[in-house]
Amino acid sequence: MPSDRFVAALNEQIANEFAAAQQYIAIGVDYDAQTLPRLAAFFYAQSLEERNHALMMVRYLLDVDARVEVPGIEAPQHDFLDCVAPVALALEQERRVGDEIFHLMKIAREDGDYASEQFVQWFVKEQVEEVASMSALHDVVYRAKDQPLLAEDYLAREGRGDKGGDPTAPPVAGGAL
Repeated sequence: MPSDRFVAALNEQIANEFAAAQQYIAIGVDYDAQTLPRLAAFFYAQSLEERNHALMMVRYLLDVDARVEVPGIEAPQHDFLDCVAPVALALEQERRVGDEIFHLMKIAREDGDYASEQFVQWFVKEQVEEVASMSALHDVVYRAKDQPLLAEDYLAREGRGDKGGDPTAPPVAGGAL
């Protein structure tokens, strides 16, 4: 079983992942309200991904007979000055999540918890991809800030890549959406 320190940190990360999911819904709604459907769809999909990450963590804790604490979360930011601000917030959020994941890895290593280290390793890889993807989208939206339909064209052309199921991903409690 993981250390109490790791379990507490992973429960905190579950809250962070659910908060990220809610933030992405708020961003999607903002883009939907501006009639930017591809940006909206991108962030709605990101929300589901973050929800699935939280439930992967839940499943792991259940599998190792550790206590799961389903958190309450703060309301997300929903007022943005322009079409760049939501993506800038998302990029900042992904970078912060990366730091949080690295912290989980550090705890697992310090505790000699090889199972938890292996579990967290998947999230390390995922965060590298998420930061790169959000950074690219930020660059595009920033350059297209006066013509946001160009960002829509970019997403139509580039899409979200192959977001099929990752066979190396941890299982999701209740199943992935």
